[in-house]
Amino acid sequence: AMAMPAGVSPILLPLVLLLCWVAPSGQEPALAQLRLVGPRGPAGEGRLEVLYQGRWGTVCDDGFDFHAATVACRQLGYAAAVTWTHSATYGQGEGPIWLDNLRCGGSEDSLTECVHNGWGTSDCHHGEDAGVVCSGQRLPSARLQATTSGHLGEVPGLSLEEVRLKPILARAKLSMPVMEGAVEVKHNGRWRQLCDAGWTRNNSRVVCGMLGFPREKHVNTSFYRKLWNMKLKDPNSSLKTLSQKNSFWVHRVRCHGAEPHLAHCPTQVAPPAPRQHACPHGMHAIVSCLPGPAFQKGTGKGRTKTSPGKVLLVRLRAGTHAGEGRVEVLRHGQWGTVCDKQWDLAAASVVCRQLGYGTAKQALVGAQMGQGLGPIHMSEVRCTGHERSLGECRFQDAERSGCRHEADAAVRCHVPHMDFQSQVRLAGGRSPEEGVVEVLVPVQGQLQWGAVCGAQWGLNEAMVVCRQLGLGFASHALQETWYWAGSPDAARVVMSGVRCAGTELALQQCQRHGPVHCPSGGGRFSAGVTCTAHAPDLVMNAQLVQETAYLEDRPLGLLYCAHEERCLSRSADHMHWPYGHRRLLRFSSQIHNLGRADFRPRMGRHAWTWHQCHRHFHSIEVFTHYDLLTLNGSKVAEGHKASFCLEDTNCPEGLQRRFACANFGEQGVSVGCWDTYRHDIDCQWIDITDVPPGSYTFQVVVNPKHEVAESDFSNNVMRCQCKYDGQRIWMHGCHTSDAYGADVVSDLERRERLANNLV
Repeated sequence: AMAMPAGVSPILLPLVLLLCWVAPSGQEPALAQLRLVGPRGPAGEGRLEVLYQGRWGTVCDDGFDFHAATVACRQLGYAAAVTWTHSATYGQGEGPIWLDNLRCGGSEDSLTECVHNGWGTSDCHHGEDAGVVCSGQRLPSARLQATTSGHLGEVPGLSLEEVRLKPILARAKLSMPVMEGAVEVKHNGRWRQLCDAGWTRNNSRVVCGMLGFPREKHVNTSFYRKLWNMKLKDPNSSLKTLSQKNSFWVHRVRCHGAEPHLAHCPTQVAPPAPRQHACPHGMHAIVSCLPGPAFQKGTGKGRTKTSPGKVLLVRLRAGTHAGEGRVEVLRHGQWGTVCDKQWDLAAASVVCRQLGYGTAKQALVGAQMGQGLGPIHMSEVRCTGHERSLGECRFQDAERSGCRHEADAAVRCHVPHMDFQSQVRLAGGRSPEEGVVEVLVPVQGQLQWGAVCGAQWGLNEAMVVCRQLGLGFASHALQETWYWAGSPDAARVVMSGVRCAGTELALQQCQRHGPVHCPSGGGRFSAGVTCTAHAPDLVMNAQLVQETAYLEDRPLGLLYCAHEERCLSRSADHMHWPYGHRRLLRFSSQIHNLGRADFRPRMGRHAWTWHQCHRHFHSIEVFTHYDLLTLNGSKVAEGHKASFCLEDTNCPEGLQRRFACANFGEQGVSVGCWDTYRHDIDCQWIDITDVPPGSYTFQVVVNPKHEVAESDFSNNVMRCQCKYDGQRIWMHGCHTSDAYGADVVSDLERRERLANNLV
C-alpha cells in the first residue's frame, strides 16, 4: 500500500507524480541529437551542434576538452575522438549556444549526461564555438556496448585518450624530448601501462607519431627485461603488487602502422576471459623514437634534409605554431598548394612525417591557414600512410578538378614536447601576449632569469619568442620598454647581440654574444614583444609585373611632384628643369594579403604625413623598394613607393572591400584581398635614364624595413630577369623569392651569366 503525504488528496496525487516525471532537472540525461557542420569539412570533423527544443545550437569551448570530444564522437557514431578545436575553427554558428562549461568524464553515453551550466545558460559568443575531429571510420552502430570483461574486441579503442613515454634509463630521463621509455596510455581518465606481449614495430610507429616523432627505432628489450625482473624482486618496490592488477594494464593493441592515433587501432583493454591476467609473464612495452632534424640536439633551425631519390619536397606556410600551416609542394621547379578534395589524416600524416614531425592532429580544409598564390599542384590525394613522401601517394592534377585557392589544404602535426616554453616569459605587459622578454639561461653554472638587451632587437627575434611561448606571431618588437616593469629577479641583462633567422624554435638557439655586451644597460632598454595569433602576409603578383612592364620617356615638366617625393635618380637634380626627359621603366604591381589578419599601417592616422604636391597622405613612408641590379648583385638604379594609398582594390567573390583611401579613409589590405598600383601613377617606376644596355635583375621588395609584422617575410622579394638594349626592355622569369626551388633559381641565373660571358 502507498502512504499519502499529509495534506495531499488522493485526486491530486497522480497529477503531482505526473509533474515530477515530466519536469526533470536542468541536466537530464536524455539523449540529444548532435551534428557536425562547418566550411568544407569532411565527414568526421566540424563545428559541434546540438538539437534542443527543436532548435540547433552550438557548444561553447569553455571547459571543453578531450573527454567531451570523446563522448560527442562516440554519440555521433565514430570510434573515437582525434582532437577538439576551439575559437570557431569551423566557422561561427548561429542561434543559441546551448551548452557551456561542459565537464565530461569520457564514459558518458551522451553529452547531456555531462555536467554543464544548464541549457542556454552561457556567457559565450559564437567566436568560441567548439568543434571536434573524430576518427574517420564511422561505426555501424552509434551505441557500442562493451562486455562485462571490458573487452572491446576488434572495435578501435573507444577511450585511449593520451599517450606518454615514461623514461626508465638515466640518459632517457635527462633527454629532452623524451624519446625512449615505457608506453603509458590514458584510459577513462586513468594512466595504464601497455603489455609487451604481441607488441609490434607498427605499434611503436603509431606511438612515436602521436608523440611528434617521424620514426621508431629498434629497442634492446632484453636489457629492459633484466631491469623489470630486478624491480619485481625488490622488496621496496610496489611494482609486483601493481602488475598483478588488471587495472594496471592495457592487454593488447594491434596497429597496422599507418594510424594517426592509437585510438584508431583495434584494442583489448582487458583479456577475453574474465579471470585471465592482462599481462601474464609480460612487462611494459618499451618504445624508442627518432626525432626529426629540427628536434635533434645541436640543431633547431627547422630545416629538414632531403632524402635521395625522387622525393616531392613539401613545406608549411602561415602556421601559427611549429608543425602547422598551409601545405605547399615543389613540382616542376615551382611551389604550389594542394586542393582539399578528399584531404584526410592519412595524407596529412605523410606530410607531417616527411617534415620531421609525428602524425597529423588535424587535416584542415577550406584554406584555414590562408590562401596560396600560384599553381595548385595536387588534388584528391590518397595515401596509405606508409609513404615516405606525398609524391608517392595517388593524386590527380588539380587543373582537372576545378580547384581554387579557397580550398587549399593545411595540417596540424604532433610536435615533440621540448619544454622550450618554460625557458622564456613576458613580464609587465597589460595582457599575457605582451611584455619585457625574460629568459632562463645558465649564468656561472646556475640557471638564472634575466633580461635581453634591446640593442639590435627586431621582428625576427620577436617572432622566435612568440613561437616559443605558443602565442603565434610577433606584431611588434620593442627596443625600449620603459612603460613595462620587468620582474625584480630578472633585472640583470643575461643575453645580448641576439640574431635569429626567424625559424628557430627557441631564443636560446639563436646567435648571440659570448660575454654579454649591452652598453645601454638594460632596464628600460630591455627587449620587449607583442604577440598575436594571426598575422598578414604580403606577396607580389609576379606574373602581372612581367606582363605590364614597358619604357616611357617622360618630360621633366610632368615630374615635379615625383621629384619632390624622391622618385627619380639623383642625376635629375642637375638637369635644366623643365627641359629634357627621364627614361622610366614602368609596370603595374598587385600585392596580395595571403595571411590571416589585415595588413594595417603601423602608425595611426594622426601620424600620417601630408604631401601637398600630390595632395595625399603617406601612411607608410616606404612601402616597396624597386631596384635594378647587375647579375653580380650591384645596384644600378632604384626607386621606392611610399604607401600613400593602402586599400582593397579588389577582393575575391564573397569578400567585401573594407579599406579605401577616399575622404581620409582607413588604409589597409584585408585578408584575401589585393592592392593594385597601376603602371600609370607617379612613382610606379624605376628611373633608368643613366643605365647602359645589358642584362639585369629587376627586384621588388615589399615592406622592406619590416615596419609591419608578417607571418612570412621569405616571400616579400620578387625578381625578374631583364634584358635592355637601349631602346626596348624584356622581362622574363618573374617569381617571388620562395616561389621556385633553389636549383631552378640558380639555373636561371647561371644561364643568364653564361649568355653574357659573366663568371
